[in-house]
Amino acid sequence: MRADRLLQIMLLLQTRQTISAKELAQRLEVSERTIFRDMEALSAAGVPVYAERGAQGGWRLAEGYRTDWAGFRKDELLSLLAAKPHRHLTDLGLAGHFEAALLKLLAGLTPALRRDADYMRQRLYVDAAGWHPSGEEVPWLPLLQEAVWEGRKLRLLYASGSGNEHSAGERVVHPLGLVLKGSLWYLAALPDDDRQPRTYRVSRIRWAELLEDTAERPQDFDLASYWHRSVERFRSGLPSYPVRARVQGTVRSRLEQTRFVSIAEWSERPDSGGWHEALLQFNTLESACDIALSFGARLQVLEPAELRAALRDAALAVADLYGETEPQRSAD
Repeated sequence: MRADRLLQIMLLLQTRQTISAKELAQRLEVSERTIFRDMEALSAAGVPVYAERGAQGGWRLAEGYRTDWAGFRKDELLSLLAAKPHRHLTDLGLAGHFEAALLKLLAGLTPALRRDADYMRQRLYVDAAGWHPSGEEVPWLPLLQEAVWEGRKLRLLYASGSGNEHSAGERVVHPLGLVLKGSLWYLAALPDDDRQPRTYRVSRIRWAELLEDTAERPQDFDLASYWHRSVERFRSGLPSYPVRARVQGTVRSRLEQTRFVSIAEWSERPDSGGWHEALLQFNTLESACDIALSFGARLQVLEPAELRAALRDAALAVADLYGETEPQRSAD
């Protein structure tokens, strides 16, 4: 993994005055071309590495440069220790490396800071896993990560739309970055036959191959900005189904946490029965009916009339289902 390799390079440069790209490549079992990419990455991250020419030349760190844990302030250190391996570290195979790095960090602390760290870790636990895991398989994620970090092109077999195997098509892309949205992974990439970046859901990648060709990266491309624009385009393209309703104030928090519905307007003053008038935004009539039914007698739709009719029909069907004296059972 590249992150582990960059750390090894840093340690080697700190313990050796000069080391050649050839020796680094041999020790880390990669090509010299990869070492040059790693040096560019370190330099871009602010590490003062430079190449010295000549028979005794090689890569060096600027004189006096050292990583120094003692430079951490207490609050900076505790903010790092508050982190726990999230889903993305597990998916990328880095959870074990996170724990190893944490142990190294703790070993280098002063006794006072180590006591503070132990105190906090015993009193704060972060469970980043959601209540509803996606269950999506992402077997090609490590290869995509390598392609992104190495800056190499990818050949993919991608199932678009519903993910039907018969709809899968082969394409070559220039990987630009990986994004974890909740528990879902996405690859931002530039198609080989297009100049506009696109987003690919990693779980729909059926097969991937890392190519030797160097990937192109638009000079002004910023992953975070691209992703936020993509999310906004996606949201603006969703269908909208506005509903005027009366809602019990006790369920507002639950309503705010319900997917596929948002509160556009809310009367702050309830009536004598604790009801608030609200304008709710759903996606479709069907989803509005399902969600409204889940709130039972604590949400009353005022309009549109078609939704009121759909809810009435559904409620009568439920009443008929439970109005039988004995439930009908399937024959064995």
